[in-house]
Amino acid sequence: MNSIYNEAEEKDAYIQLLMILCYTILGLVIGSVLSIGAIVGVYGTDGLGNAAVLSSGDPVSAAVLKISQVLTTGCMFILPPLMLAWTEKIKIGNFYGFIKPKASLLLLVFLIMVCSMPLMESIGLANQKMTLPEFLKPVENWMRNKEDEAMKMTILLLKTRNGFDFFINILVIALLPAIGEELMFRGGVQRSFTRMFKNPHVAIWISAFIFSAIHLQFFGFFPRLFLGAAFGYIYLWTGSLWYAMLAHFMNNAYAVSVAWYLQKHNIPLAEADNSSNFPWYGYVISLILSIFLFKYLKNKTTANHGEQLG
Repeated sequence: MNSIYNEAEEKDAYIQLLMILCYTILGLVIGSVLSIGAIVGVYGTDGLGNAAVLSSGDPVSAAVLKISQVLTTGCMFILPPLMLAWTEKIKIGNFYGFIKPKASLLLLVFLIMVCSMPLMESIGLANQKMTLPEFLKPVENWMRNKEDEAMKMTILLLKTRNGFDFFINILVIALLPAIGEELMFRGGVQRSFTRMFKNPHVAIWISAFIFSAIHLQFFGFFPRLFLGAAFGYIYLWTGSLWYAMLAHFMNNAYAVSVAWYLQKHNIPLAEADNSSNFPWYGYVISLILSIFLFKYLKNKTTANHGEQLG
């Protein structure tokens, strides 16, 4: 189950983390240059100094934003962990534990994500109501402004006009980030922290903290933190990134699908996260089922690992 952390000839974990950081900075530079190239290719140099062009919401600007999203995700999140495995001269499948998934575990991960959605909603609603002490109001106002900016960008990316737009959003906003962010944060960061601290729980929560913080959405920090930890434990117990990627994809695809449904019914996307969709007992049931299913996943994967050793 934990063989993904036990490669004998790898570089020191501190060196690996430094390498990931350097590769990420390199990816940021490459992704930024390519994104600028895409903007200039469509709008010319005038597009670089005119933010209104990209935020207009027309089909061309939406396409440019999605191309930029693909380039950023690919260069910042997919490229660095792949380069780490190549640097270590270990096959990517062995390095990150791309073990062939089992149908029973895929179904179990599917059920975990479905049952935990109300719980994540309750954490998200509580997080959105967070207020800071009076002396930190300038900080809170800054955080709110960053949240509003992120919401505007999210709305632009999620805008759909037809089924083709919805399909593209599933690929660009749900699938690609699920692959890239799991490779980076669970495969690259969590794996290195586990080797560093010799404690997978510490590694999981530090990686989840970084995963949530890097999004710079402070009023969605805690649900993303717990999601990151959930993906981390799925990776730890199954020993395969496939299951963590599935869980991450389901979370993203649910958000994309809800956005599509709201637009079909002319409901503003900005209002989607401001109200509860479940009664209080729905959250309690979600919590109980989530705990039970996570415990079952742990026991099932531990038993399977024991059988393999035997």
